[in-house]
Amino acid sequence: MKNIIIGFIFILFGTASCDYLNVDRYFNDEMKVDSIFRSKRYTEAYLWGAASLFKDEGQILSTSNQGTPGPLATDEVMTMCNLSGTSYNGMRFVQGMITAENLSPFNDMWTKMYQIIRKCNLIITRINEVPDATTSERFELLGLARFYRAYAYYKLLVDFGPPILLGDEVVENNEAMEYYDRERSTFNEAVNYICSEFEASAAYLPMTVSMINFERPTKGAALALTARLRLINASPLFNGGDVARNYYSSWIRKSDGEHYITQQADPERWAVAAAAAKRVIDLQDAGKPRYRLYTVDSTSLTPKLPVGITDQDYYKTFPDGAAGIDHFKSYSENFTGECVAGVNPEFIWACKTPGLRSYMAWFFPNSIGNWMGCGVNQKMVDAYYMRDGRTIQNPSTAYPYDEVKFTDRVSTFSGYRLNAGVFNMYANREMRFYANIGFSEGFWTCHSTSQAEMYDQTITYYYDSPDGKSNAPSAVDWTPTGYVCKKFIHPVDALKGTNARTMEKVFPIIRYAEILLSYAEALNNITGSYTVETDGQQQTFTRNTEEIKKAFNQVRYRAGLPGLSGNENSGQIQALIEKERMIEFFFENRRYYDVRRWGIYEETENVRFTGMNIEGDKANYYRRVVPNTSRISNRVVHRKMIFLPLPVSELRRMPSLDQNPGW
Repeated sequence: MKNIIIGFIFILFGTASCDYLNVDRYFNDEMKVDSIFRSKRYTEAYLWGAASLFKDEGQILSTSNQGTPGPLATDEVMTMCNLSGTSYNGMRFVQGMITAENLSPFNDMWTKMYQIIRKCNLIITRINEVPDATTSERFELLGLARFYRAYAYYKLLVDFGPPILLGDEVVENNEAMEYYDRERSTFNEAVNYICSEFEASAAYLPMTVSMINFERPTKGAALALTARLRLINASPLFNGGDVARNYYSSWIRKSDGEHYITQQADPERWAVAAAAAKRVIDLQDAGKPRYRLYTVDSTSLTPKLPVGITDQDYYKTFPDGAAGIDHFKSYSENFTGECVAGVNPEFIWACKTPGLRSYMAWFFPNSIGNWMGCGVNQKMVDAYYMRDGRTIQNPSTAYPYDEVKFTDRVSTFSGYRLNAGVFNMYANREMRFYANIGFSEGFWTCHSTSQAEMYDQTITYYYDSPDGKSNAPSAVDWTPTGYVCKKFIHPVDALKGTNARTMEKVFPIIRYAEILLSYAEALNNITGSYTVETDGQQQTFTRNTEEIKKAFNQVRYRAGLPGLSGNENSGQIQALIEKERMIEFFFENRRYYDVRRWGIYEETENVRFTGMNIEGDKANYYRRVVPNTSRISNRVVHRKMIFLPLPVSELRRMPSLDQNPGW
């Protein structure tokens, strides 16, 4: 028994090689592999060991255990922090510091995903050997293994492009190198395979899990990720047409001349994406919808709905309209830690994350926190709507916008305080703006600390103010744009002072708002009538404007904004959906992938970062400028950066493996 346990521990925490199959030093002793299946407990531990190899989903900014370029590689935020080693990898990526020869830390992600796949394949092929597992327990383990395998392939696909598909094969070790030489799938082949695996896993996964196990995948998580992938596959960059031809016309698989990205548009893919999203919307649990948007009932502190809205449904009770809920809390509590993740009906799949809590220090003011190194782009600030749904370019007289004056009184709503003396650019904005964006003259509560100078503080970012550039504790600890992210910051969160603490944070990997907007986008792009079979039933999909409104408007109503009128054409609705996703999913790691699939990556990223004039005093601060930093002038925008490159070490080992274009 001692030898079996030692062997099992070696497998669970075994060393990794740089080979994509990890075959050099992996599972050298087959008896150690056999020990995994001598007990259900060992098999479960081995499965959770495989799952633990995934990166921290909430670590979207920096350093340890980061598995994505994240917001720093988009037009959302930038950082002034040092780009040494493997720190702040999104910025390192857009500064041209990550290459096929020096891919760290993302070469580690490539390796780890294939370690997960091999471990899951081992369980899938040998699950029937576990002697003390019941049939239902075997099915559950099988469902989890297939889910995690599919998710590993999904991560490879969206970050590196078409992966090497191994099916159920448990790749042998100690073979000649030719045995390991494999070619990549096409993008469409990978999508179809991964979706089929998610759907197969859904048959075995539970509809719900206990609160303590909320991080475990469910049937809904598998189907929601299928919906996300189907939408990606239907989108312009991956579905033929001008955009796909512009980017990928010459990217061809050597063995058969097949294009890695199809050059022939398939309009039916939008119907398939719509069907996948609708399946999640229609999912039932005990006769009730399994998912819905998280909401908090309105109170006397909730702002009254704007008057004069022409949307006829706007004044109805949510979800049919915007009445009856507190729009600020209904959105913000998804992220601050106020809502318990295990009972949040909007979270389809979420995870605990030390990453979120650690990078709050990048946004807290220096005077009441640790350091400030990140700044939100003015483009993001300008994207948010006014309270009545008008844009800043076309405000109403009831909710005016100007860049000249300042507010003349304190305004409080939903527990949020808007100071007197705040620049009018930040007044009369929609609730998501206040939930997400920190600006100069903003109010920071930090109510967990009992140290008076550390809570209820008004923070300014003028050059000569306490949190301005001139008083920064180091050369990089200041916001380069005059804005910070407040999305995951709870009113009690404090980083300094007596009794300072922060709420536990949960990162939403996928939430119901995404499914609603995906359904609206898929329907909006259908040109014709298509019958799609899902779970043995056929449904016909057309561009149904009422269904588009029903899905899209729920997200808008939850934010306190009017919805679609129904008179918009498909191009107008697509533009509104793109903007809605930009706002709704700010800092949730969706923007990086969205602009790529829409084929607008170069267009959006070529717009220079701007912000307030942090080099000026208060009289000169409030004007748009390009921050004076090489982080902007050295920013690389190149179509090759749609995908990360494959590690050059893998290409040298496997002649059949084609590199991503441009690398």
